[in-house]
Amino acid sequence: MEEERIGLFIDYENLAIGAREDLGIQFDFKPVADALAERGRVVVRRAYADWTFFDKDRRMLTDNQIELIEIPQRRGAVRKNAADIKMAVDAVELAFERDYITMFVLCTGDSDFTPLVHKLRELNRRVIGVGLKDSTSKLLPAACDEFLFYEKLSGVDLPDRTPKKERPKAEKAPAPSAETPDAVLVPTLAGLIRAGNGDVRASSLKRALLRKDSTFTETDYGFRAFGELMRNLSDRGIVELDHEGSQGDPVVRFPKSGRGEEAGFGLLHDAVGGLGKGGTPVALSGLKNELRKRDSGFSEKKLGYSGFLQFVKAAAASGYVDLLWDDETDDYVLSAP
Repeated sequence: MEEERIGLFIDYENLAIGAREDLGIQFDFKPVADALAERGRVVVRRAYADWTFFDKDRRMLTDNQIELIEIPQRRGAVRKNAADIKMAVDAVELAFERDYITMFVLCTGDSDFTPLVHKLRELNRRVIGVGLKDSTSKLLPAACDEFLFYEKLSGVDLPDRTPKKERPKAEKAPAPSAETPDAVLVPTLAGLIRAGNGDVRASSLKRALLRKDSTFTETDYGFRAFGELMRNLSDRGIVELDHEGSQGDPVVRFPKSGRGEEAGFGLLHDAVGGLGKGGTPVALSGLKNELRKRDSGFSEKKLGYSGFLQFVKAAAASGYVDLLWDDETDDYVLSAP
């Protein structure tokens, strides 16, 4: 597969001030450079700022072959807007003039760049964002194909956090989900299989996860690489990996023995039997809440089903419950065989 050719644009004031005030550290470009080296070849590197304010940073950036774009000092927000406008114009100009650039990396957390992201994706360019979690608007990560939080990059050494005074900022990016990787991955894999576009490779699964959540990273779950996460799920019997002819990109599928749904089907059977004493049919409405009362961790999505009705129909097909439509109640009703 042909490697990505990357155009890198850095809103340096946003990153440098964010690193200093949010993390208490000096911004270091090397962790960003290492992350991009894993994704392709960087052919354009530009950073935008009034460099009279960042004199000590100039050598670090020039040592990394970054072109420094000077934005002369003006008054207040005008200077910052001038940097944003220059960076956006240069990125769009490059997209039209250099069609060999396949990926744009925007190092900023400023939501003002969201329209630029949309335009670049409209021009069929992949866009990756890089920013500080506490100073990144929640609008920007959702617009990107992938978003990397600087403090999570390998090589960023964070000091012990101490309480600090809050500074005004845009609505910040949401905290990472407390969901397990199973709950995130299983519904996505099930959806790809339902789409019926052939075998699902691990790389295709990772791309689908990023399309759902551009901030997804296996490191949030304690894994160093996506392949390590997949091996963990395979060892636990949640997925099967077929390495035959994979060249490092195995086919991912659910085990032939199932996804562990038998326990969920059994829970449904017991709930219906308990509610429908004497053979009284039980309405589908409200039944999911009953299952959660019995098992607070129940979720049909963890088992790969897109909705509760699909889960119930699967249980009926496996003989755990009987499912009928009731015209009088205008709802499905269940009974335990």
